[in-house]
Amino acid sequence: MKSLIPIERIENSIYLIRDQKVILDEHLAALYNVETKVFNRAVKRNIKRFPDDFMFQLCKREYDHLRLRAGVIQKGRGRHRKYLPYVFTEQGVAMLSSVLNSDRAIQVNIEIMRAFVKLRELMSTHKDIVRKIYSMEKKYDTQIQSLFQAINKLMEPPTKKQRLIGFVRDK
Repeated sequence: MKSLIPIERIENSIYLIRDQKVILDEHLAALYNVETKVFNRAVKRNIKRFPDDFMFQLCKREYDHLRLRAGVIQKGRGRHRKYLPYVFTEQGVAMLSSVLNSDRAIQVNIEIMRAFVKLRELMSTHKDIVRKIYSMEKKYDTQIQSLFQAINKLMEPPTKKQRLIGFVRDK
């Protein structure tokens, strides 16, 4: 089955905010091919389906930080948001499937869920690698440290003036 949206586009829309992986409402609206205000209106009509651990609104400081650090800045006149954005966790995205009921919405939801799963797998692999490196550092720390000390000694300039070897002729 051909993907509607490249998975990289979805992965690039996932941010870590308040220690949760989330997607901005405007990015979800773009993925679903609807305007952000239409998307948010549909969510607000079904607000009981979105508790705080499914969806929350960013505070001004979080949004400013996101705009500056992640490049989520829209340039141009009239492009700035009037209201602070909502962000949706993985569970919130899953709940969107019951709110947005078009064929495209269903397909996009499936692809977003796959992206979250892939990201979770990558994160667990990353943790395993970090854990292995840390254990190797502890195991081989003394050996590596002595190796670096030997290399540093070889790189040091000689401390005392060396005597010339060989025959020196008087002039």
